[in-house]
Amino acid sequence: MSVRLCLIAMLLLLGGRVFAAAPVAGVPDTPAGRALSAWFDVFNSGDSARIDAFDKAHFPALGLEHALGLRSRTGGLDLLGIEKSAAAQVIFHVRQKTGPNEYIGLLILSGSDSSVIDVLRFFPMPPGAKYEEVTLGAAARTRIIEAVVGFLDESYVFPDVAKKMASVLRAKEKRGDYKTIVDGEVFAVRLSDDLRDVSHDPHLELRFSPVAQPPEQPAKDAEPDPILRRRLMSINCGFERAEHLPPNIGYLKFNTFADVAVCAPTAIAAMNFVADSDALILDLRDNNGGGEMASLIASYLFPAPTHLMDNYDRSSNTTVQDWTWAYVPGKRFVGKPVFVLTSSATFSAAEAFSYALQTVKRATLVGEATGGGAHMVKQRRIDEHFTLVVPFARSISPITHTNWEGTGVEPDVKVPAAEALTEALRRARG
Repeated sequence: MSVRLCLIAMLLLLGGRVFAAAPVAGVPDTPAGRALSAWFDVFNSGDSARIDAFDKAHFPALGLEHALGLRSRTGGLDLLGIEKSAAAQVIFHVRQKTGPNEYIGLLILSGSDSSVIDVLRFFPMPPGAKYEEVTLGAAARTRIIEAVVGFLDESYVFPDVAKKMASVLRAKEKRGDYKTIVDGEVFAVRLSDDLRDVSHDPHLELRFSPVAQPPEQPAKDAEPDPILRRRLMSINCGFERAEHLPPNIGYLKFNTFADVAVCAPTAIAAMNFVADSDALILDLRDNNGGGEMASLIASYLFPAPTHLMDNYDRSSNTTVQDWTWAYVPGKRFVGKPVFVLTSSATFSAAEAFSYALQTVKRATLVGEATGGGAHMVKQRRIDEHFTLVVPFARSISPITHTNWEGTGVEPDVKVPAAEALTEALRRARG
């Protein structure tokens, strides 16, 4: 049994009272139930300060923009019922307050700290669907393992590591390590742990949906999904603050690198807002990544096209170079100091942005080492309940010829994340 599952098993026996909140009718009085009641109380309040404080204390994996985006989309959530309950886990049924959409929610407490929520996910409930507990037999477990092995062999960034993971999973199955696991979520957690024990890859994950998901639709080259557009607009494309701090220091805090097709105007407006500052601070302490928006924002910091990163796709055996843009609307921010604030929550594309600016000596990084995810991922559906998140490509710096996978990006000025802005301001004013 993995360390994580051992700790969860201990929590099932020990569970303390760490969440102080009035119980929600129908929610069980268990550690996971009390966590759910506390989360409902804060989330439905709509108070961004309370939501932010709760998430930082009890659910650090969720950034504020994601929480507020969910709150904006749903208007809050009404509990319709509890589908399954254990000490460290609860599966529940909710409906959004501002519409007819229903979801199955899954909350799992951290095995090492019962005051921390490890997983809180919501799965769309298709019209007419019902929650049905998934019980896995030997044939189902074997089928899922073989599907995982196949996807890894086909796409995982390191073929030799993919083979090692396949050998480990098959050996564990043959030894009978999985034969008593019949719960879908427990099986997904166990396989994810076993894969990471070999790969040490935080992006790699087997995900389980407790409600059957409809078949995937063919990809379309069309306008951005209207639901995605509304979500990004509801969180101002992740831009939380845009300010001029005295004496004349530009400050931008943005918590995602959003879809350029939707959010380019917001990013362009933000960069032009700070263009005449004497120094610029980019706050990525709560930025968990994203996509090509990173290249757009970086393009404002250079006078000419600059080679930032190479991205190697193992499945196609191709490398694509990432350069800043030759043209950007408005005024560039060049010849003046840039500071990037980082934390352990800074991840993926936010790390690539930080690492690129650091290696070409365009920015000073201030804060903590980042999360350590240099791989790009895609989702491979196994069936209506299981999906593998598989890293298929990796970033490679044209300067260092390596990346930050597993280690994180080390800041130039190492201070606790909470002190990073103060330190950057001191240096910018110096």
